[in-house]
Amino acid sequence: MLSTLLADFRIIFERDPAARNWLEVLFFYPGFQAIVFHRIAHWLYHLGVPFIPRLISFIARFITGIEIHPGAIIGKSFFIDHGMGVVIGETAIVGDYALIYQGVTLGGTGKESGKRHPTLGDNVVVGAGSKVLGNIEVGSNVRIGAGSVVLRSVPSNCTVVGVPGRIIYRAGVRVDPLEHGSLPDSEAEVIRALLDRIEALEQQVDNLHHQQLSSHEAILEAKDVSAAIVSSCQIRDKAIQEFFDGSGI
Repeated sequence: MLSTLLADFRIIFERDPAARNWLEVLFFYPGFQAIVFHRIAHWLYHLGVPFIPRLISFIARFITGIEIHPGAIIGKSFFIDHGMGVVIGETAIVGDYALIYQGVTLGGTGKESGKRHPTLGDNVVVGAGSKVLGNIEVGSNVRIGAGSVVLRSVPSNCTVVGVPGRIIYRAGVRVDPLEHGSLPDSEAEVIRALLDRIEALEQQVDNLHHQQLSSHEAILEAKDVSAAIVSSCQIRDKAIQEFFDGSGI
């Protein structure tokens, strides 16, 4: 346990540029305080000790604003940044080197028994306010954008954004886990594609109404414009359909 806590302590200086000295981390980092409480509570929970683990968890929530059920399994080098409002359920499993921000919920859905909370792989980053719900698996090296709601399993090496969460693959691209501003915006891309199509259709209507051509020439030109629109919209239509289908989920 001591080696794991030491890894939890050291990772803070790697992940948070505001961490300047060990004294500040010990006294003013609720994320570290919460994980210390949890390591103790989980150890007692694993031994089958009644009541005490939940009491420790309750005290930790009162002090830090972070609620971690004693039954949750959390890997080493785990860091909760800021942390207020974080909730981690009983059967949740979190891998090594995970980074979680404030307002995150690793929760269940319904009242089913057994494994009902998510499993996160290694090096997972969960942005502020995100909700990961149900007995789903989130692979290693996954980044979940702030405010996302993830309801389905996510393969490794992906980025998830939106409500509901939609996958955008970032194969072969290394991204700093703190660069939340670099997350793609799938909703904006779809809206942009729809606007482009509307503009193309408006141009077609304008050509049909305002060009002073013979009926035969107008028909030929309308066909040419329609063919161009169909060709240019095929790629956009594919992107739109993938968005509605879950963008790769």
